Amino acid sequence: MTNQPMTNQPMTNQPMTNRQPSDGPTTNQPLVALWGAGMISGAHGAAARFLDMPITAVASRTAERATERATQLQSVAVTYNQLHDRLHDRLPGGADQLHDRLHDRLPGGADRPATQLPGGADIVVVSTPPHLHAADTLRLLDAGAAVVLEKPLCTTLADADALVAAARTHRERVLYAENLAYAPVVTTMLAMVGDLGVLNHLEVRALQALPTWGEFTSDAWGGGALFDLGVHPLAVAVLSAAAAGAGPVTSVSCRLTGGPGHNSDQHAEVALTFRSGLVGRVISSWDAGPDPVWDVQLSSPTGVLRIEFWPQPTLEHNGDPVRLPSVTAPLPFIEQLGYLGQLKSFATDLAEGATPFMDVAFGRLILDIVCAAYQSARFDGASEPVPFTGDRTKTPLQLWHGN
Repeated sequence: MTNQPMTNQPMTNQPMTNRQPSDGPTTNQPLVALWGAGMISGAHGAAARFLDMPITAVASRTAERATERATQLQSVAVTYNQLHDRLHDRLPGGADQLHDRLHDRLPGGADRPATQLPGGADIVVVSTPPHLHAADTLRLLDAGAAVVLEKPLCTTLADADALVAAARTHRERVLYAENLAYAPVVTTMLAMVGDLGVLNHLEVRALQALPTWGEFTSDAWGGGALFDLGVHPLAVAVLSAAAAGAGPVTSVSCRLTGGPGHNSDQHAEVALTFRSGLVGRVISSWDAGPDPVWDVQLSSPTGVLRIEFWPQPTLEHNGDPVRLPSVTAPLPFIEQLGYLGQLKSFATDLAEGATPFMDVAFGRLILDIVCAAYQSARFDGASEPVPFTGDRTKTPLQLWHGN
């Protein structure tokens, strides 16, 4: 699950528009199902509909939530077990069927209403609470589905290791849903970073109010503002440094601040040391006001790149605006924040047998950094190596509190 502010768009019970994109085929698309019907499932569902990927089913812990989201997406509400059984009941060779349907145009394309489609799905989007991510994904992979797995990847590095191994066994048919990696404003910036030369400043911030929905501050969630919200700015920082030639993160120092009425963190400040010696800064907070602040600033002696995500994504180079691709989706945020790009790319990856750009190994890397940061915070900001060398069975919150 996620709590990005710009995904909090009005989602009414009226069916979402299925306007055609300007490129790509409108038939023979993969079938999609939603495993979890929380707020972020609406973004994934809207992206699937815009890409003409039929949504065959919506599953949730509660019938009410599944029915609400299914009604919005003109799909069918089911239980988790029903959706799992539908995957098992499909004809043998799920991944090969998807390849054939995309390349050979076999019957069963997106021009049929969802009620007439066979049970199951080619791609299942998992957006359950993080402590369920690993078990849910392993179950779905074994049933033959490809999986889009919401961030955070999972709650422990032991589970992350299991996911990396399972993805390898299942031909890398899991996408780690770091949507910002597919956002046009980020991909455009990454293409320009190399021209700046050697970076001397890197800062990424995600500041917003504490979510009023979900269980983000519960102990079971695994962590707070850094674990859940902070994985987005951490990912952008890691990708930016790599694009600039600064290398991977080698160590981390972190300070966390809690909040009233819970044991989790509401504010995090992280220093990332990269192989080149560059020290980047990531701030992730639920202590901000009503107007979110999400931004990126990269600079060198010869130039500056700056992203503002809110209220609309913008990119500047040395103070001058950089033109971004025109928005074609009726819900702009699904395109601007990368939900369209990641789902479209994943369908292509599956058809070509390619490893996704955002694979579970990248998700594990981010969790390595997160766990090292929480361990650092436990010891007043002491430097911790990355990859993390501590207990891989502990959640970030347990590492912080020494449980």
